[in-house]
Amino acid sequence: MKRLLLATLFASIPVLPVWAALKEGDAAPDFAIQASVAGKAFHFSLKEAEKKGTVVVYFYPSAYTSGCNIQAHTFAINSDKFAAAGATVIGVSLDSIARLNEFSADPDYCAGKIAVGSDTDGKVAKSYGLRVTQAAGHKDSRGVEIDHGFTERTTFVITPDGKIAATLGGMTPTDNVENALKTVQKINAAKPAK
Repeated sequence: MKRLLLATLFASIPVLPVWAALKEGDAAPDFAIQASVAGKAFHFSLKEAEKKGTVVVYFYPSAYTSGCNIQAHTFAINSDKFAAAGATVIGVSLDSIARLNEFSADPDYCAGKIAVGSDTDGKVAKSYGLRVTQAAGHKDSRGVEIDHGFTERTTFVITPDGKIAATLGGMTPTDNVENALKTVQKINAAKPAK
C-alpha cells in the first residue's frame, strides 16, 4: 500500500501547474553548477553553453523517481535530435553530484547522453521562479531514501542571447520533452541560412 501511495505521489508531480516561473521573453538567470554526464562531474555554465546555441534547461524533482526517470530517458533517446537542432540539454535537480553521477551514467535513464546538474540548495530553481518543496523521507525507485527537496518539473528553452523562448510545465514528462524539441527545432528553422 505504501508503494502504491508513493507511486501515486510521484506520478502526480509532472502534472502540477507551473507556479510563478519565468515566462517567454524574460531574461534567463545565469548560473554555473557542478554537473555530470556519463558519470563524470564537470562545471556547467549557462553563459558558456549559450555561446554554442540554444540551451534547454529542464528542472525535475529527483533522479530515480518515476516521472523523472521517464523524462531523462526521453531526453536521452532524443539527444541526437536536440544536437542536430543546435541545442545543449541539461537537467537540474536538488540531487547531490554523487547521486547524479550514477543517474547520468545509468543506461536506463540519462545513458551517458545528457548532462544533469546539482542545485542542492535550490537557488538556481528559485531564480527561475520555481517552487522548492521538502521531500525528505520518501524513497526513490531503487528503494533509496531521498534526502533533498523537490523542484517542480519545468523546462526552459533559452536562446543564445539569454532570453527564454518557452516555459514548459504542467505536462507529462514525455510531452515536456517533445514540446522542448519542437521549440528548439522551430528556433533553428527560423535562423537565417549561412
